[in-house]
Amino acid sequence: MVSRPDAWPILPLSTWKDTCDTLHLWTQMVGKVKLALSPFANHWWHVPLYVGARGLATGAIPYAGGSFEMTFDFIDHHLRFDASDGTTARMALCPRSVADFYREFTATLRGLRIDAAIWPVPVEMPDHRVRFDQDETHDAYDADAAHKFWRMLLVADQALKEFRSSFIGKCSPVHFFWGSFDLAVTRFSGRRAPERKDADPVTREAYSHEVSSAGFWPGGGPVPDAAFYAYAAPEPAGFKTASIQPPRAFYSPELSIYVFMYEDARTADSPTRAIYEFLESTYAAGANLANWNRADLERAAAPVPIPVRSRG
Repeated sequence: MVSRPDAWPILPLSTWKDTCDTLHLWTQMVGKVKLALSPFANHWWHVPLYVGARGLATGAIPYAGGSFEMTFDFIDHHLRFDASDGTTARMALCPRSVADFYREFTATLRGLRIDAAIWPVPVEMPDHRVRFDQDETHDAYDADAAHKFWRMLLVADQALKEFRSSFIGKCSPVHFFWGSFDLAVTRFSGRRAPERKDADPVTREAYSHEVSSAGFWPGGGPVPDAAFYAYAAPEPAGFKTASIQPPRAFYSPELSIYVFMYEDARTADSPTRAIYEFLESTYAAGANLANWNRADLERAAAPVPIPVRSRG
């Protein structure tokens, strides 16, 4: 898949920032419904979306003895609703305000007889605190940019899944958090972390144990464009000055994370190799400095292929 001509699209954040913000707010509506109706899973693993063959999807959400799922389709550009009883609905992804989207979104749920009470206020977006039903400002949707972002997520998702495959300890799925609007995978040492007494309940649950986390996001703040990132929590002494690959990767003191810009990966001789070097070197630095028992947490060799019997 990474050999496709459009597998590594060019998408500076400045060219689609308005669409990115609007889409971020739309995904929060969908994600909040999943949060409201899904059984709790540790570290909030029950709330993210997942990268799929057409966009971002919730996966099956249990409801009324069956299930339903919602998918942001970035090929045909609509939000799909598909229920296990066969009912379906569609909402157009097009230039429209967050308030207009929210009105149709809630009406569509009612039409499908799905009752989900959500808090209609954005989270993890300090600059965007207007209620969904009152936000007439965010109304951009560039279909081409949304499609390119999804294609970026596809290659990032593949890279993170390949990276995940060598770890046999506790590890999250590769999933897309709609609060922070990023794709992430998190490895665990198996040890509890010092309690963050002043943290909010969401953060305390997310970081209850020692982690090494990596991911991809469209950028923002001190990181102006899309990038891969990696961090350790709690951060061990010496981590921020560790030897990291590739050479263009750097530590952001403002965010306390390592960063490898997507553009540097895209233009590397081998983008996938460059990303792997970044993910592996940042993980190794954090795990070694924090004295993780790597021998018990990682595969000693490639997994043995499972033979597949032919049919007939």
